[in-house]
Amino acid sequence: MTGINNRVYLQVMIAHKYMKKHGLSPEQFLELDERYGILHFLDIGYEPYHLTGSDGILAEIEEIIAEQKAASTAV
Repeated sequence: MTGINNRVYLQVMIAHKYMKKHGLSPEQFLELDERYGILHFLDIGYEPYHLTGSDGILAEIEEIIAEQKAASTAV
């Protein structure tokens, strides 16, 4: 159960930092999450990312979103 709580904590912390950094409301963040799977990414990548630090995780999320945007416009 602790592993699940740690994953949820990481998701909430990173979501909050991402919203603050980009001036997003929770609703806007959830729209991004639906489109790009941010919270799922944090869940499946928990093991390597929980030691990375929030700045590194935020940079990785921004890179993944940029890659997905580029891929969707290339089609």
